Amino acid sequence: MYQLKFLAQREHRCPRTDGDSVLPLLSVQEIHREIIMGNNLLSLKDFSKPQLQSLIVRAMRLKKEAQDGVVHRQLAGKTIALLFEKPSTRTRVSFEAAMYGLGGQVIFMPARETQLGRGEPLKDTARVLSRYVDGLVVRTFGQEVVEELARFSDIPVINALTDLHHPCQVLSDLMTVIEKKGAPEHLKIVWLGDGNNMANSWIEAAAVFGFPLTLACPEGYDPDAAILEHACNEEGAEITLVRDPVLAVEGADIVNVDVWASMGQEEEQEMRLEIFAPYQLNRELLARAGADALVLHCLPAHRGEEITDDVLESEQSVVFDQAENKMHMHKAILETCLTGGYEGV
Repeated sequence: MYQLKFLAQREHRCPRTDGDSVLPLLSVQEIHREIIMGNNLLSLKDFSKPQLQSLIVRAMRLKKEAQDGVVHRQLAGKTIALLFEKPSTRTRVSFEAAMYGLGGQVIFMPARETQLGRGEPLKDTARVLSRYVDGLVVRTFGQEVVEELARFSDIPVINALTDLHHPCQVLSDLMTVIEKKGAPEHLKIVWLGDGNNMANSWIEAAAVFGFPLTLACPEGYDPDAAILEHACNEEGAEITLVRDPVLAVEGADIVNVDVWASMGQEEEQEMRLEIFAPYQLNRELLARAGADALVLHCLPAHRGEEITDDVLESEQSVVFDQAENKMHMHKAILETCLTGGYEGV
């Protein structure tokens, strides 16, 4: 039985249960499409492997069609609202571009400029917006915010980021991994640094898809204990959590990093710089990974902190392909959630 006290040890590996391997995502004929109509996308654990695979395959198809000049109008006549409490560049623009690219419309709503900023209950906002728009994309602090909005909404609610989860980002990151390396079950995927919302969603992705995941985090900065325990004990995920970044990166195929202080943690910046310094992804550390290892970063990057400039700009870095794929993945998510799927895969 997995217990949290083991996390302080040098290494702990959760047992992996036997199960179906990850389907070959590029063989679309073998994908079993499952409708997600009416469902919210709040975290990855809420979906089956075939559902999430279908989203990735669909995002790849939409990307190829866009590159070929295909004009999409699947969401013509539909409108989404972007309700954002946190500032954003990539998430906002990629969702807006995705919706416009499918023929739909977008209303951007900074939360401070709505009645939420004056204390209106979330349940009232949810029920009103359900009568105005076809979907709600939320970027906020507490996971309880998106959950309450979903509870009282009659429209799909999509989690564009909370302090606990970042599901859309990790789906687009997996899309990038599959484009570059193939099915993740054959790869050593490493998370390096803070056990934040990205780490939590990577853990859930590993549990759903069935690939092994290694995380290296300083003591006291582990991923969410409940998410980790559920993935290991309930889903049989193969999760390895270590303190030593060199041990984690050894032989890695994918090395994933993020900022050391997320939004809302700015007052901890100086303390975190010292604690996380050994986890910086630099040339020396990257050399311990596989010779053709790829580097992911969801951006924005603090160059010279969690990642050095020469690594971010190296040929092993795919961060800008990763950023582009957010838009294509968001197209697949919006299309599927707002229309109940698509014709074929």
